[in-house]
Amino acid sequence: MDLNLNGIIGDVGVWGIVGLITGYALKKLLKLTMALIGAYILSLFYLQQKGVITINTDKLFNLASNITQQVIGLGQKVVGILPGTGSFVAGFYIGFKKG
Repeated sequence: MDLNLNGIIGDVGVWGIVGLITGYALKKLLKLTMALIGAYILSLFYLQQKGVITINTDKLFNLASNITQQVIGLGQKVVGILPGTGSFVAGFYIGFKKG
């Protein structure tokens, strides 16, 4: 049985870098998305305070809860599709922390 260390090291390095880039980009995207959603909701509440619109807050928060559940489900599907290598997970973690 011949063990090819060059191939193993190459795969670990590539998947580690892919994980790092993915984690970094995902965290930046999440920050931007949360800022935009927060600004939108604050603008809705401002318009409600000025009497321009009326908001059913119960339905708004139920909608936000449903969207959160869908995003979590999508995240679980993406993690299931991604290769389960330790180097990818480690790179993703480092990239997410640095992002």
